[in-house]
Amino acid sequence: MTEGPQNPYQQGQPAGQYGQPSQPGAQSQASQPGQPAAQGQYRPTQQYSGAYPAPGGAPSGYPGPGVLPAVTTTPARGPGMGALVAMGVAIALIASLLSVTGAYLVWGGNDSSPTVTVSGGDAPPVVKGSVQDVAQGVLPAVVSIDNQAGTSESSGSGVVISADGKIVTNNHVIAGNGKLTVSFSDGSVSNAAVVGADPITDLAVIQTDKRDLKPLTFADSGKLTVGQEVVAVGAPLGLAGTVTSGIVSALNRPVATSGKDSDQATVINSVQTDAAINPGNSGGALVDMTGRLVGINSSIATLGGSRLTGQQGGSIGLGFAIPSNQVQRISKELMESGSATHAAVGVTVDPRASVSRPGALVAEVSSTGAFGRAGIPKGALVTKIDQLQISDGYGLIGAVRAYPPGATVTVTYLDSPSSTSPVTKQVTLDKLDK
Repeated sequence: MTEGPQNPYQQGQPAGQYGQPSQPGAQSQASQPGQPAAQGQYRPTQQYSGAYPAPGGAPSGYPGPGVLPAVTTTPARGPGMGALVAMGVAIALIASLLSVTGAYLVWGGNDSSPTVTVSGGDAPPVVKGSVQDVAQGVLPAVVSIDNQAGTSESSGSGVVISADGKIVTNNHVIAGNGKLTVSFSDGSVSNAAVVGADPITDLAVIQTDKRDLKPLTFADSGKLTVGQEVVAVGAPLGLAGTVTSGIVSALNRPVATSGKDSDQATVINSVQTDAAINPGNSGGALVDMTGRLVGINSSIATLGGSRLTGQQGGSIGLGFAIPSNQVQRISKELMESGSATHAAVGVTVDPRASVSRPGALVAEVSSTGAFGRAGIPKGALVTKIDQLQISDGYGLIGAVRAYPPGATVTVTYLDSPSSTSPVTKQVTLDKLDK
């Protein structure tokens, strides 16, 4: 695995020099017509209007060391107008049946006339720190983004990060050089232009015509704890202003994705949450119970969809967000220069290497790279970056990318997988040469 911009999920892809997999770790393949997709897939939470060939072949659940399925970004089918009308009729019929059934349950089996009691009064007060309180503060800062490129149309979400109309979202939401239209919570609409995009972290910043906006405040994602309550806000399936809640299920979860219209592979140490996240939530906000941004929702693990029906799998309580500390650094660089910088260590790691213990097995070391200068040898098994445990090559990539170039980290490793004596070295990270 090297750190360069090659896609590790394309068969026959040559190894790069600094950090992506030297061989594919998990190959995404489209399912055959009429067959459901395989289970355990990561997918971007962007909604597409085109046909969706659901990928398969990924293992169910969170993979063990050295196997991390890639997120596919092939389009998901969005409902057309006829489908929406049919859905509306179906919903109306279901609502009618439900009301009839409800009436029977209340009144059936009793000859006496039904009595209906209607309670009135003021709505209960909003409790500070409740989901309701958080939603009221966050909704004005979350937008819907429509991306129309030729006959293809997709939608996602975004978060206001400046008063002068700048929005942070996922790169796969704005990819394709399409016409971008942003809808705000007050009903106003604005065209938007790309300020900068970074496929490596799947982040982008766009500029709208809107002014005097109230941006969300960034929280320190490094202080998140497992079990902490969070709220997700976005536009799943085009339903703007949707609020769901849950907890932080895990931290530093390495998730491999690839952006739409790009062969760029992305490995991010993500915030995992069970708050419901669905297609269209991409680029939306994950906030804490004070309304501060802790992450940008980017992908989900699903049980698969079907190419025959064109349906994409939805939330099963496994959603992933890019941590706010990484979002803040990358978005700042994108606003300043239109591009972002990334750290590198100058190694190649084979994610499929069979080792006797968890860790990232170093297959090749550049003598001029960060690891080479620090004296970390070929064949070393990296087990920790600072205090973060490394279980495989993807974990090493995600850990390194969480730091800016020039940062100094403590690397713990074994000289070989059979060694029992850990070695620690101080390593100054290089700048990734794209």
